[in-house]
Amino acid sequence: MRHLILSDIHANQEGLQAALRAAEGAWDRVVCLGDTVGYGADPNACAAFVRENIPHTVRGNHDKACAGLDDLEWFNAAARASALWTQEVLAPENMEWLRGLPKGPLHLDGFQILHGSPLDEDEYLLQAGDVQQLTGYLDTPISFFGHTHVQGGFLLRRNGVQRIPGVPRQSAYADFAIHPDSYVLINPGSVGQPRDGDPRAAFAIYDDEQRVVRYHRAPYDIAAAQAKIRAASLPDVLARRLSLGQ
Repeated sequence: MRHLILSDIHANQEGLQAALRAAEGAWDRVVCLGDTVGYGADPNACAAFVRENIPHTVRGNHDKACAGLDDLEWFNAAARASALWTQEVLAPENMEWLRGLPKGPLHLDGFQILHGSPLDEDEYLLQAGDVQQLTGYLDTPISFFGHTHVQGGFLLRRNGVQRIPGVPRQSAYADFAIHPDSYVLINPGSVGQPRDGDPRAAFAIYDDEQRVVRYHRAPYDIAAAQAKIRAASLPDVLARRLSLGQ
């Protein structure tokens, strides 16, 4: 089976539509690793799509914040303003759905999905040292995580942790073959707000028969997403960063 892996959509409808177009016909099941809302100006459209089409979804920290389930004290000013605005505009059915999302990890067929870390849903896995501490705590050999907005991931073997790169800037996709004797944590990247220097929407497709992850990048109408953010009077930094992939 081919699994479309989406994460960190962040209310960016243009990014989501571009990812779905690029993945069309290449997947059998879709999962979402959290943070459907927050930052962007289309929380209802994105939440409705995920709610109606992706039964296997875990919550992210922005999902919790926008649903009023988490304290905004630790959010920066722009993230806090976005969460408060999202709370005001979310339709009741989308708010109810956000509040009911499960905490990861969520175990599926041969792999698990989560937002931050298998040990803490809000933890960032950015460096090899962050991943080394997970040795002995991984319930499945394959884990899909988000939260960092950095496409790639980590390969865990007896001799240490190795970083897995994402898609090079000059390419549309890159493949990674999963070896049977290893543990991997795969980050598909962010659909709606990449932070790895590449502004294109990011996602991945996992073929569990071939045991291959194909990382993808898809260009989208960044200017349209930026215009919506500004029209909503959200902090301008949330629009500017989309062009930079930061």
